[in-house]
Amino acid sequence: MDRRGQQLKLAAVAVCVVLALTGFSTSKGHGRSHSGGGGGGCSSSGQDHDSSSSTSGSTSSGSSGSTYHDYGDDDYSDDTYGDGGSSGTSTAQKDATVELIDCATPSEAYATVEVTNPNATGGYFTVTVDFLDAGSRRVEQRSAEEYVAANDTSTVQVDLSAPGVAARVDTCDPEPYAPAR
Repeated sequence: MDRRGQQLKLAAVAVCVVLALTGFSTSKGHGRSHSGGGGGGCSSSGQDHDSSSSTSGSTSSGSSGSTYHDYGDDDYSDDTYGDGGSSGTSTAQKDATVELIDCATPSEAYATVEVTNPNATGGYFTVTVDFLDAGSRRVEQRSAEEYVAANDTSTVQVDLSAPGVAARVDTCDPEPYAPAR
C-alpha cells in the first residue's frame, strides 16, 4: 500500500475515534428507523443540545433517512420525577384548621369540631382534642381521623374513651390545626 493510502486509512481511523468519543454512532441510533439506511446520530444522553437540534421526528444529519429522538437530560425538567423543584407542584398538603362547635357534656361523651381543608385536593386529617376538668387539667386527649373534601368543611365528632368520663369534663381545647395524613 502506498503512503497516501496509509495516510487515508489513518485519517479514517482517527475520524472514527473522534466520532466515537463524541458520542456519534454509525449504527441506527436509539430511536425509530425509517426505510433503509444505516443511520447515525448522537447516542449520548449527556451531551448539551439546544432545543432545535434534537426534536422528535427530525432527520439526522447525513443521507441515511433515519430519525431519532435524544432522550437526554435536556428533555426533562427536574420535576419530572417529583423531586420538589421550584417549577413543580408539591404533593404535601397544608394542615386543616379546626374550630370547636360543642364540648362534651354528661349526656354527650364527645366534642364536635369543624375541620376546614384549605387544599385543592381532598384528604384525611387527624383532629386532636384535649378534654379538661374545671382546674384546666387534662382528663383525656383524644383524636379522630376524618376525610375532608377539597376546599371544604366537615363536622367531626371526637369521642371520649367512655361515657362516664364526660362527667369530669369542663372544657374542650382542640388543637387549632389538624395535620394531613
